[in-house]
Amino acid sequence: MRPQGEKRASSLEVGQSADAGHRWTAAKRRHSKAMSPGPADPHEEGYAAFLFDLDGVVTNTAQLHAAAWKQLFDEFLAQRTNRRGKPYRAFGEEDYRRFIDGMPRYEGVRSFLVSRKISLPHGDPADPPDRETICGLGNRKNRFFQEQLADSGVEVFETSVAFIRELRRQGVKTALVSSSKNASAVLDAAGLKGIFDVRIDGVEAERLSLAGKPRPDTFLEAARRLETPPQHSVVIEDAIAGVAAGRAGGFGLVIGIDRTGVAAAMKAKGADIVVEDLAELELRPIPPIQNHQTADLLPDALSCTAGICALFSKKRPAVFLDYDGTLTPIVARPELAVLSAEMRGILADLASHCHVAIVSGRDRAEVARLVGLDGLVYAGSHGFDIAGPDGLHEEHEGASAFLSALDRAEALLQAEIGDIEGVLLERKKFAIAVHYRLVARRQITRIKRAAETAAERHGLRQTTGKKVFELRPDLDWDKGKAVLWLLSALDLEAEDVVPLYVGDDDTDEDAFAALSGRGIGILVTNAARHTLAQYKLSDTQAVEQFLGSLSRKLARRG
Repeated sequence: MRPQGEKRASSLEVGQSADAGHRWTAAKRRHSKAMSPGPADPHEEGYAAFLFDLDGVVTNTAQLHAAAWKQLFDEFLAQRTNRRGKPYRAFGEEDYRRFIDGMPRYEGVRSFLVSRKISLPHGDPADPPDRETICGLGNRKNRFFQEQLADSGVEVFETSVAFIRELRRQGVKTALVSSSKNASAVLDAAGLKGIFDVRIDGVEAERLSLAGKPRPDTFLEAARRLETPPQHSVVIEDAIAGVAAGRAGGFGLVIGIDRTGVAAAMKAKGADIVVEDLAELELRPIPPIQNHQTADLLPDALSCTAGICALFSKKRPAVFLDYDGTLTPIVARPELAVLSAEMRGILADLASHCHVAIVSGRDRAEVARLVGLDGLVYAGSHGFDIAGPDGLHEEHEGASAFLSALDRAEALLQAEIGDIEGVLLERKKFAIAVHYRLVARRQITRIKRAAETAAERHGLRQTTGKKVFELRPDLDWDKGKAVLWLLSALDLEAEDVVPLYVGDDDTDEDAFAALSGRGIGILVTNAARHTLAQYKLSDTQAVEQFLGSLSRKLARRG
């Protein structure tokens, strides 16, 4: 893909994941920069999707836009000078770069006018081009642009098109994210209509009420439609506002294309790599990798709170939370895991703004008693027993058939390991938890074998957690299935709903897997374990801070 003899600035490697399509990894490169806020090290991270701006990245229409803006504002400023007798400095290239480039049309008009201390009414998008409102001026600029587009046609950056086609040839997802309402017409004129899997342009952003760049909303919506978490996605932009949006959204890699000498400003706004042309990036295959990654490479959700919360500017969150190790610290005995007053208050506030469900391995009635809040949904026994407001109540139809098997397994475990000092057999309605946190190390193997024997003999499913072996009905049901059932039962499968799950244990991985590509998974850990989550939080205090920030964001939104 690189012209022969040309110096290569950066190298990207591509490979195919066993279970998540193609993913990318950035190899060692000269252009490296610490990620902020918090994405994983790009030398190790996998990238499954590339999100491109249009003007200045794929097509060379930026000059047409700049010319249309100059024509608009030079005429506008000259008219104001004639009417008011105050001279205005002409619209310049620096004005375009600083106040307009990358922004939605009306926001660009407003931004420039503010820089010149000019105030105009916003008006209405239906305003005619000769009306002196922000919308009227924006519509006049659009008329100028369309005239120039018809006269000049569309020039494309062939190296960018070749780069995108190579991505698609290798099965990598691509999206166009443009502030322009003319994106469709530009793609048609350039013959590039089918080159992207997803297109979020100015028309679609307006339809969905998405904030424009430098806010990350449009990029986040594109990543959602590509079913790829932001930290597994790459943003490629030529505008400073677009670079800032990619960084604010917590994207794994932000690449700036500097065609106008703004590399320093791009890096200051968070670009990880700045190149003059995509020909400087080389693509080469690597062996298959797994979708799991170690938690120490995950971005910290607290560092990315602004980007995550930005997703909920126009969308509704549905929040699912584990209890032990997530809302309360892990303790020696289950009955000591008491919810703090501060956490209870945050949950109450959060539940006043969105659906909140506690999904726990504990019995439903017990976790409801411990949380002590009406208005929440409680899913106990890993989702086998669910209840909530407005008469919501569901027990898995097959779970009751295992009650006698659980009784017999409990009796067997009591006989086999009940005499071990420190062991705790916790019988729940649809599960048995064998806690060994207080057991001498030499006895753990004996406990493990007893749990395996009881599960095999009585047709149960054995799972593991933090210092616990658990026996459950051998049914295709887990926390992930329970979360999906709740999304359906609560009518939360709409396009404007983003589910968010926070958990700390192995059983929470089922929920992370179920929401992969459609929601946000946050693992509570400070260990380097493998996970399907997209973000991490270090402990329950960090969970409290994160949920508090989310609640305040939703309160401001109203």
